[in-house]
Amino acid sequence: MMGDSLVIAPAERPHLLGLGRQSLARLLRTWGESPFRANQILQWLHTRQVTDFAAMTNISKTLRARLAAETRIDLPEIIADQTAADHTRKWLLRLPDGNAIETVFIPGEDRGTLCISSQVGCSLACSFCATGAQGLSRNLETHEIIAQVWVARDFLGLDAITNIVFMGMGEPMLNLREVLPALDLLRDEYAYGFGARRITVSTAGVVPGMDRLGAESPVNLAISLHASRDEIRDMLVPVNRHYPLAELLAACRRYPLPPRRRITFEYVMLEGVNDADSHARELLRLLRDIPAMVNLIPFNPFPGSNYKRSPQVRIDAFRDIILRGNIMTVTRRPRGDDIAAACGQLAGQVHAGRRSIPLAVHS
Repeated sequence: MMGDSLVIAPAERPHLLGLGRQSLARLLRTWGESPFRANQILQWLHTRQVTDFAAMTNISKTLRARLAAETRIDLPEIIADQTAADHTRKWLLRLPDGNAIETVFIPGEDRGTLCISSQVGCSLACSFCATGAQGLSRNLETHEIIAQVWVARDFLGLDAITNIVFMGMGEPMLNLREVLPALDLLRDEYAYGFGARRITVSTAGVVPGMDRLGAESPVNLAISLHASRDEIRDMLVPVNRHYPLAELLAACRRYPLPPRRRITFEYVMLEGVNDADSHARELLRLLRDIPAMVNLIPFNPFPGSNYKRSPQVRIDAFRDIILRGNIMTVTRRPRGDDIAAACGQLAGQVHAGRRSIPLAVHS
């Protein structure tokens, strides 16, 4: 009720950017409003990028007033906006608790890919990744995940972004409670309308999360593999000690792939560590019965790292072995490395980071 009703503190108000169609419809029912209003509100917020309730002209003034009084739309503060020589763009976004996350837009000839974060920092401590060196502060909430898309579209225009990848800061499988509703919003025709083929969720190999994602969302899956042997992967990707290669690849085999879709296997090329011909042949054997595409990633250095990028001739030789094994393989061209926006370089500003690996998949 408006007027003399109890005033709701801002922090207790539901955040509209994080409410999907069903959740918003339930809220509206409790207010005595028709659930179809949820579609209109979603369109204003996400399709038209309007956050001023007064501008939502096909909604009654009474409902607009109640939305303004009892919900909130908090957008992160933009504290840095950098553009690389190759036109890759990176935003550093400050959250209300003082943490900051990074979001990257990678333009291409026929696509525009937005790389978004799912956590503040990361607990998995992959040894070649700047984010892992920060430790984990907390999970992002659904509205904070969606806000990254909202902010990028506000800068770039509504049609610039064609693909979304959850490859920024954090391990998405350890925050599925917030990631899955965000995926629903990204796919909702009244919100962003991205097809499932245009959304990819990457994981370092948290097997329970992979199973749940496959059961609940039809998006693409990418695996941060980076090694063909457990002893090397244990060093590079410590979560491998909990879910070793045999268990990880079994999860890949049972992942429900639609026809003509492949799982992307990301493999960072580290000189003298994982880039020998023998490693490539082992990788072929691992992936021989999985619909796979291999994405070779030249290592992107960051302060404090002791690794070196494999020489291009070694990357090419590795690639050719995989290609001769009839597995689609591409070498990712480093993008945005001059502004520390390339794969593995995102650091953000993480407060109260920690290095433990909490492997519970939040429901």
